[in-house]
Amino acid sequence: MATGAGGGQPSVLSTLPKNLPLDFLKTITDQFSDERKIGTGAFGTVYMGLMPDGQIITVKKLAENSPIAREKAFANEVQNIMALHHENVVKLVGYCHEGQKKVVLNNGRYIVADIVESLLCHEYVPRGSLQKNLFELHTKMDWNIRFNIIKGICNGLHFVHSIPIVHMDLKPENILLDDNMVPKIADFGLSRLFGQEQTRMNTQNVVGSYGYIAPEYLYRGEISTKSDIYSLGLLIMETTTGEKNCPGT
Repeated sequence: MATGAGGGQPSVLSTLPKNLPLDFLKTITDQFSDERKIGTGAFGTVYMGLMPDGQIITVKKLAENSPIAREKAFANEVQNIMALHHENVVKLVGYCHEGQKKVVLNNGRYIVADIVESLLCHEYVPRGSLQKNLFELHTKMDWNIRFNIIKGICNGLHFVHSIPIVHMDLKPENILLDDNMVPKIADFGLSRLFGQEQTRMNTQNVVGSYGYIAPEYLYRGEISTKSDIYSLGLLIMETTTGEKNCPGT
């Protein structure tokens, strides 16, 4: 795995994300209350968590009906970005994969079942997604801001590819902006970790966001870093023009 030190270069976190108890995550999100809900997407619902030291984090409860199996999305996120540290990649600060016994209704009968909750905790990025800022809030951005957002996304993606990891779901919703409009690549639920000498792989299970999926992946199931470069090109175009490439996406 790539490492770096000093001079603002990417590095591996000295402290890895923590395995956090489910009860603790319930406490810091006020029992996953609606008041703490930040948003809901295909992979789950995100809540704001207030840590005992006053730090704000986000807590994502992975959905059972996500585009890929919940366990797979959880494993992708934790294993692929656990030790990554780069200013343009959202930081994973904690995780939880914990079972609880619950009484559920099954075929007209109540049974006691083991329900596993999968949760991911990330740094809180206050300005929200690029999607929200570009197309919903219509945040005022001059060319310098747009250029720096594009540059930051490119820097983050270059680092991710150096591991080598392919993100597989680059789109405005998965780019978060901090208070200084610094972009951070988020949501690695579909990501693939390659071997050091591996340049591509194939799959029959094509999953992603239509309008941003590379043609070779969509039609042939071929995955490579080029898959992300195609999506990056669309991101650059939308950030530059402020217009959606594919209305409705």
